[in-house]
Amino acid sequence: TGNKTSAIVFVIEGYSYRPDMKVIFFILFICIYITMVLGNLVILLVIDMDPVLHTPMYFFLRNLSFLEICYTSLSVLRLLVNLLSSDTSISFAGCAAQIYFFLLFGATECCLLAAMAYDNYRAICNPLHYMDMSKKVCMQLLSSSWICGNLVALGNSTFIFSLPFCGSNVINHFFCDIQPVLMLVCGDTCWNELQILLTAAFVILMPFLLILVSYGFIISSIIKVSSAKARYKAFSTCFSHLTVVTLFYVTAVFIYIRPKSMYSLDVDKELSLFCFVVTPILNPVIYSLRNREVK
Repeated sequence: TGNKTSAIVFVIEGYSYRPDMKVIFFILFICIYITMVLGNLVILLVIDMDPVLHTPMYFFLRNLSFLEICYTSLSVLRLLVNLLSSDTSISFAGCAAQIYFFLLFGATECCLLAAMAYDNYRAICNPLHYMDMSKKVCMQLLSSSWICGNLVALGNSTFIFSLPFCGSNVINHFFCDIQPVLMLVCGDTCWNELQILLTAAFVILMPFLLILVSYGFIISSIIKVSSAKARYKAFSTCFSHLTVVTLFYVTAVFIYIRPKSMYSLDVDKELSLFCFVVTPILNPVIYSLRNREVK
């Protein structure tokens, strides 16, 4: 069975049901992708080149930009190739690798966003102790995020691709993702769904909860600021950050934290575009390009 399973070739459906729109979709997505990559590359280069920006906040922003380029490239480049080619197949190993790296980058970002919120909390609520956020502490938080991401990716990708596949080999998505692939697994997948739900709750809900708590403390500190102008500026920045983070996490929750019986792969396909393609465009604008120091 293992040999038969590993010999499977999957077909990624993508937007093949709209052949008349392929050129339009290609132009749209390549423009979005280039905008996202350029925006995040600018952040990477500016932070690297300017010693003034070698602070904990920009250390995390730099790594966030790198992660977003990585996981968006995994999904969008595959989508662009499929829009240009009539052959949308992907090997068993290729699909497994795509899921592993997508989970690695996505789960790491979920943890990194929580670390960034904690950094903001320390900077605003405990400025006298902010010096404790040394380079060593930042590296520990970053390493922990990558370790968590790797454990999530390795555990889930190994678990899913050790299961038997039968019937249809068509993945109703524009890249290999957990839910569409799980739909092709033979037999009862209740325990597999439970594992995915628990993992998603750990890597999505827990960081999101930590972010909300951190911003709760931040907002309570901002309210105490005497200057109306400074208070307005702080609220504006805080609201922008929280809005983008909330959009990312809420969409991810809707995609990954629900039972198989409630899956709607067509809806998930569109939500994935928003979560993993549109949000990475907003982040450079919200986090850095509006920032006076970066300008």
